Amino acid sequence: MYSVNVPVPGRVRRLADELYPELVGFDRVREDHSCLLKRLGEADHVAQLQHRAHRALEGEPAVEARITGIDYFEEPPLGTAPVVYLAVESPGLESIHADLTDSFETVEGLEGGDYVPHVTLARGGDLEAAKRVADREIEPIQWTVSELEFWDGTYKLPVSRVSLPA
Repeated sequence: MYSVNVPVPGRVRRLADELYPELVGFDRVREDHSCLLKRLGEADHVAQLQHRAHRALEGEPAVEARITGIDYFEEPPLGTAPVVYLAVESPGLESIHADLTDSFETVEGLEGGDYVPHVTLARGGDLEAAKRVADREIEPIQWTVSELEFWDGTYKLPVSRVSLPA
């Protein structure tokens, strides 16, 4: 599965590292952090997906994003529950997501009107532990999203980047 992801600044990765001791009881703790912007699907030739995505991203400006707190999905549409995440507030990212959904099919319950920008920290485990982590106060982190990554989910690696404005 290929996707377009938002790389996060080092301050966000450091926050995730600071939260690690509170996450060790979950089934899976993320070590690499980014914000999924849009799933693109499977492809025999990633260049075709990249070309379609580049066309959909044409003219998109750099946008502001902000980590506003910690939250959780009690019943995520895919995968194990709960999912603990850093909440991302960004009307600009939501707009880019909407533009990408015009060119690529959406995953029901996860994209389109259901899209919630976030940085996953951990998943699977105790709901009460998720609630405790989500109750923790954090300092907001704001940054400018000036590039996006094309991500290869099979190998869990970025394939390429596109600068904004595109």
